[in-house]
This record gives sequence, C-alpha cells and structure tokens, in this order.
Amino acid sequence: MAVIRFHLISELSPADVVRVLTDFGPSRAENWPTIDAEHFTVHGSGDTWAEVTEGTAAAWERARYQWDIEEGRVDITTLDSKLFGAGGGWVFTATPEADGTRVDVVLTRQPSSVKGKMLAALLPLAAPASLRKSFSGPLKAKK
Repeated sequence: MAVIRFHLISELSPADVVRVLTDFGPSRAENWPTIDAEHFTVHGSGDTWAEVTEGTAAAWERARYQWDIEEGRVDITTLDSKLFGAGGGWVFTATPEADGTRVDVVLTRQPSSVKGKMLAALLPLAAPASLRKSFSGPLKAKK
C-alpha cells in the first residue's frame, strides 16, 4: 500500500475548499487539470455525497465522495480505477489558519496489478509535488 501526504495553503475558507472539491457541475473538467469531459460522469449524488467517475484516458477513477462542510473534510473512496483497482482513496482536511486555510491531503493506493504495484512504489517520490501543483489552481493555493 502506498500512502502519500502533502499540504498546501489556500486563499479560500475551509467551507469553500470543500465546495470546490465537491462541485460536480459541468465546469468540473474545465477547472481541474486532471479531468477531461470524456472521463467525467456523475452516477448519483445527495447533499453530502456523490459517486463519480473522473480522470483521463490514461488514469480514471470511480469514487464515492462524502463530505462535511462544517468539519472541513472530504473523504473519497476508490471504487474502481484504471491503474490501481478498488481500495484506497483520498482524505482532504481543511483547517483555518491566519493566512488562509491549510489543506492536508492523504492519498492511499492499494495496487492490484503488477503495473499498479510499480506505480505505487514511485508515488511517494513523484506524487507530492505534482499533486500539489494540480490542486493549486482550483484550490487557489498561495505560492
């Protein structure tokens, strides 16, 4: 199992961080660099949950999002993934700070294939910087 941890500081409030992470409207593929319109489908949603498939042809994931705006938390459980299969997911925790909101991110991957295991071994080295960069725009991270 691979576990990657990183954080960034956002200009948004904790509630707005949760709202950006859980906005599954038509502009999602435009706002997130790792999602294209061809690989974005909302399968179902409610007030505090959604099940979506999102990503690209190279790396898509079907996941169940659950969130709590008051707690500033979004939990994402991977149901299926092109690269890793089911299991693992993401946890985002948004905490107010004097200069914005600290967004702590934990990504867990449970590879099910040889290719997935090889990628999981590389994730701790390459993923934190590239993931921080991909989240910086939508979450309005401070430089």
